[in-house]
Amino acid sequence: MDSIMARQDINRAFEMAVFAAVVETGAFSAAARRLALTPSAVSKLVNRLEARLGARLLQRSTRQLHTTPEGDAFFIQCKRILDDIESAEREASQGAAPRGRLRINCFVPFGVRHLLPILPEFAQRYPDIVLDVVVSDAIVDLLEDRTDIAIRTGKLKESNLVARKLGEDAMVVVASPAYAARHGLPRTPQELSQHNLLAFNFRCQNETWPFLDGAGGSIQVAPQGNTCVSDGESMRQLVLAGMGLGRFSRQHVLRDIERGDLIPVLQDYNPGDKEIVHAVFVGPGLQVPARVRVMLDYLLEKVQLGGA
Repeated sequence: MDSIMARQDINRAFEMAVFAAVVETGAFSAAARRLALTPSAVSKLVNRLEARLGARLLQRSTRQLHTTPEGDAFFIQCKRILDDIESAEREASQGAAPRGRLRINCFVPFGVRHLLPILPEFAQRYPDIVLDVVVSDAIVDLLEDRTDIAIRTGKLKESNLVARKLGEDAMVVVASPAYAARHGLPRTPQELSQHNLLAFNFRCQNETWPFLDGAGGSIQVAPQGNTCVSDGESMRQLVLAGMGLGRFSRQHVLRDIERGDLIPVLQDYNPGDKEIVHAVFVGPGLQVPARVRVMLDYLLEKVQLGGA
């Protein structure tokens, strides 16, 4: 029975590899050349796969092949499984070094301040790893975007992700001296309604700024201003230019504060809340490829946010 199950598993992996090759090359004939098979053998394997799954994975025409929605979803899972198999075999080889493409999605302030400066040393340590780095504040689906690691802040909602805490950082509201000269600075949170508060365009409806109310309680202020931006670094540039007030993690604007280019605002009402930064990756119960594991360990070694 064990040998029968092993043969079934091998056949399934092979079928996945054939299907992935068809999707990547866009044709049965091209996939056949890649795999050293005949086009008819490739077609029969895909037909058998579709029959077993009870779903059409490819739409065929005389000139082109297109994946169906089911085919798109299956292709993503096939690539992950095939990558895991390749990684497991490579790690089982004595002395094998981590290798392959490592895709990282990172929000802009962290990328600019922390991730990009440490990548050259990582590349020297692991020359066989090809880095594919996306610096953006947009939230991606790790499987659909084929992302290995995402650097995120705040609460994590996806149950299929594993998180490693990289650190945490206090939050601060700041303004530029130029803004203060033109408009003054708020003395209480209630006076923020008289000021231009910059916000993010991907969460304008939900974001609030927390403050102490001076009487032992707390209040939430919804930022109201004439501009929303897509990422923290863009907001920093606008605040430096005197456009309004912004709320950041302290590390993001620490140098600006030390140089006098930005002024902390309402510090007596600061509740001391912190932004938590995680490195997240697909799991649990899935083998973590060596290329992912060494990057996670490297981030824990190099990133200094405090409170990790």
